[in-house]
Amino acid sequence: MVETKVDPKVVHATCVVERSFPYPPEVVFKALSEPDKMRRWHTNDKTSDIEEFTAEFREGGWQRLRYKMKPGTPIPGMILSNDGIYQEIIPNERIVTASTMKLEGRRMSASQVTMELIRTATGTDLICTHQGAFFEGSDGPERREQGWIAMMNRLVEVVREDNR
Repeated sequence: MVETKVDPKVVHATCVVERSFPYPPEVVFKALSEPDKMRRWHTNDKTSDIEEFTAEFREGGWQRLRYKMKPGTPIPGMILSNDGIYQEIIPNERIVTASTMKLEGRRMSASQVTMELIRTATGTDLICTHQGAFFEGSDGPERREQGWIAMMNRLVEVVREDNR
């Protein structure tokens, strides 16, 4: 029997992005959990206009983001949305969300994201693990990893700005 290789319709991938902060976990957790701070690191004024950002930060609560992509991006004028549910919250230690991302209303991925805060001698290490299932026509794992790197860099800036 001859085996043929078939391309999967769903691509599964995991990316891990780590950042260190010279602040205790309580300070970093505030930036991960307070809606006004969350909005600041979730958005990028250079690439998108935020149309909606809502969050009910509690286990079983939800988070909704809607962006309109700006000119100069691969998808100018298109609406990107992300709807998530908080699966587990352990203050100052861990946040786990399950979410779906849609482009123009068409689901392109389903993900689980775990944010782990680890107290260190000099502050906090944050480990962000994104586990995704990317559907046909999605942006794929590489672009999602780039997105998480950019968001974690903005998170560093938000924490730094709020603690000067």
